[in-house]
Amino acid sequence: MISVVCGAIACCLCGAWGATVAGFGLVTLGGLMLLNQSFSSYNNFIFSGSNISSLMVFLSLLLCFLASMSTPSEKSFKYLFWIGSLGVILAIAFSASNILVFYVFFEASLIPTLMLIIGWGYQPERLQAGTYMMVYTVTASLPLLILLIYRCWDCASGSIGIMSVVPFVGSSMLVVVAYAAFLVKLPMYSFHLWLPKAHVEAPLAGSMILAGILLKLGGYGLFQMNKCFSFGGTGGFVYFLTALSMWGGLMATFMCLRQVDMKALVAYSSVGHMGIVAAGYMLDRSWGVTSATVTMLAHGLSSSALFGLAYFTYEKIHSRNLPYLGGFLSLYPVLSLFWFIFCCINMAAPPTLNLLGELLIVPCLWSVHLALVIVMGLLVFFSAAYNMYLYTSINHGAASAFSCSASPLRGFEMMSLVAHMAPLMVLAKSQIFF
Repeated sequence: MISVVCGAIACCLCGAWGATVAGFGLVTLGGLMLLNQSFSSYNNFIFSGSNISSLMVFLSLLLCFLASMSTPSEKSFKYLFWIGSLGVILAIAFSASNILVFYVFFEASLIPTLMLIIGWGYQPERLQAGTYMMVYTVTASLPLLILLIYRCWDCASGSIGIMSVVPFVGSSMLVVVAYAAFLVKLPMYSFHLWLPKAHVEAPLAGSMILAGILLKLGGYGLFQMNKCFSFGGTGGFVYFLTALSMWGGLMATFMCLRQVDMKALVAYSSVGHMGIVAAGYMLDRSWGVTSATVTMLAHGLSSSALFGLAYFTYEKIHSRNLPYLGGFLSLYPVLSLFWFIFCCINMAAPPTLNLLGELLIVPCLWSVHLALVIVMGLLVFFSAAYNMYLYTSINHGAASAFSCSASPLRGFEMMSLVAHMAPLMVLAKSQIFF
């Protein structure tokens, strides 16, 4: 793990685009070795690992590699430095064995993201988007810091392993304090207003990393809170938050059907998928945790690819508004093929990895209440509806009058999309989640 972090730090300081991409490619291959340790756990003074943390570290490195590869026009040292530093921060956060170290790097991940949005965003509203993101996430996490300091004092240690075996004695209302920071980070519907703003204003690399891995910090944080405080997935507050997250996910899918901006639609779809992740981790059943882990990995790759497709489509027509698009099936057939594949993956069509995540959550929800299963069924139905709406709006119909002459998919664009797609196909039949 230390070698992976040191390699990522070296990539931050390369300066040249080619060297940074090549370095992150090699570090990502090194990160594959972490998956060999996913069948067992390890723990030391600095780092700890499990199947979930190993997957998230690998996903962080992979997406930083793909984000830097997808934007060869941005070759400034600062741009590559912030992408690389974000990869380092995420790798340390996902593998930290001390809860306060995890909290520090959880919050530190906001700084490179904010710099990417403000420095390389497209519109003047990027300052407002950065403010929304900071206010929402930092405000919700301050009560958590106080609770974590008390828990460290109670256990006489900040080790997550020690906290998992020391019973927590406290009010059941503290579950709201422990979960709030991570539900805002996911985000759960009603705390989600910062996410569409951040996505719309962020550059391609910012959107890919934000959707692909930063949101997963929220899900991973819920998993860590269950270990530190032994909530056990029971109690009125847990059931209330679970119902709210599932209902919020359904509301987010309704919002997707009303969007006219490609990036806003994909951003709201992330809110819907993260509702499943929140429910799985908060209920803390074995099937629920597995479902949340699979969904995080699958969504991290599919949503990042959709933002990449949105950017590549924008380059062809210089607009993200769906009413101005159309006819890409005849103009750019290869691009349309990738739109079809990733829309199918995003709607959890078989045999993709997303389907496994959505199926595993059903028994977990049924153990709480049948109404949650009905909500889940509606969420799946409307998820398919907005993905078909997205695909047909872009690719079907007459060619747009705003289309301009542009080259088909370039080599680096196709390589990026194939690299997003390959793990979703390969990992479907795998034991790394169990």
